[in-house]
Amino acid sequence: MDILFQDWINLILRWAHVITGIAWIGSSFYFVWLDLSLRKRPGMDEGVYGEAWMVHGGGFYHVNKWMVAPAKMPDDLHWFKYEAYFTWLTGFALLVTMYYWSAESYLIDPSVMPMTKWDAILTGLMSLVAGWFIYDLICKSPIGRKTSTLAVALFIQIMAFAWLYTHVFSGRGAFIHVGALIGTIMAANVFRIIIPNQKKVVASLMAGEKPDPALGLQAKQRSTHNNYLTLPVLAMMISNHYPMTYAHDHSWIVIGLILIVGGLVRHFFNTRNAGGSGSAIAWQLPAAAVFMAILVVFVSYDPNAPRAGDVISSSEAIGIIQTRCAVCHSAHPTEDGFDEAPAGVMFDNLDQVHANAQRIMAQAVIGKSMPLGNLTEMTDDERAKLGQWIRAKMPD
Repeated sequence: MDILFQDWINLILRWAHVITGIAWIGSSFYFVWLDLSLRKRPGMDEGVYGEAWMVHGGGFYHVNKWMVAPAKMPDDLHWFKYEAYFTWLTGFALLVTMYYWSAESYLIDPSVMPMTKWDAILTGLMSLVAGWFIYDLICKSPIGRKTSTLAVALFIQIMAFAWLYTHVFSGRGAFIHVGALIGTIMAANVFRIIIPNQKKVVASLMAGEKPDPALGLQAKQRSTHNNYLTLPVLAMMISNHYPMTYAHDHSWIVIGLILIVGGLVRHFFNTRNAGGSGSAIAWQLPAAAVFMAILVVFVSYDPNAPRAGDVISSSEAIGIIQTRCAVCHSAHPTEDGFDEAPAGVMFDNLDQVHANAQRIMAQAVIGKSMPLGNLTEMTDDERAKLGQWIRAKMPD
């Protein structure tokens, strides 16, 4: 695929993914807030679980919630599903066009596991399907009857897949697949459980039958899961911009800490919106801050920190960069398919290297995502030496 054409496809799909994702997350956050803000008040209609009054945009809103269904269906009934569907579709399209189409560059890391392109693609696809069915079985098993037990089981499942991904794919390929797995579970919750259950309730009501309350409770459970998974999946989706997360030797632990931090932050807001105060909401954010500090310290620990006598000379560092990186990043690239330096970044002299030192550190040393697909076969020893030189010679 032509590089410029691929960039345009990536931009369009990413923009669409962000737009639909904002719509889905916004509606999800709103309805969870609304559900937790409902209060019982005298004079409510029969069957109403609770009501909420809101003010926004110069007007007042009065919302009632029926746990099963109202006695009579309204003429206009608004469904919230396409935001989820198109978020997943655009996200999956991004996964295909970037990580599957260019699997050799972004998904496969021979130092982790030598794989063919199709082996890597099939592994990714099969894991997403398997992840949903495992999750669904857990929810429908006796484990799913207790919220705390189910939460632990779901955490263990995601951690197991994270460990698998980090031992199969490249660092950023692993992180993006954790995000894709969580996103698939969330979208499938909407497509397979929430919307079908709501349709069954509506159909029963239209037929003059009493809807099954269990359908609503099941949909509510899956909607709550989606709410708690939202913040971690967002972190996974932007992780490719932060190599220090996915490049860690034990990056699956990084994923676990992100899950805990995101879950605690979400739990704080949910508890507060439900009317919790005092000790009920006093511990979540401090706990999230502690785990965030643990995450920062864990990621920041560097066993390759420079020691006296370990730092190579500038001429050696420039030699590594020009041999391994300047085949593309040069005013006159020698690598096939590159007519100009990607993003205009060039390493033809020391000044250019100094100006882009942090990029080199992030992409080539920490993230190991450059050279692209490691086409110049840059070694781990070269990366370590280059990192030590950058830290010692260019601390700023």
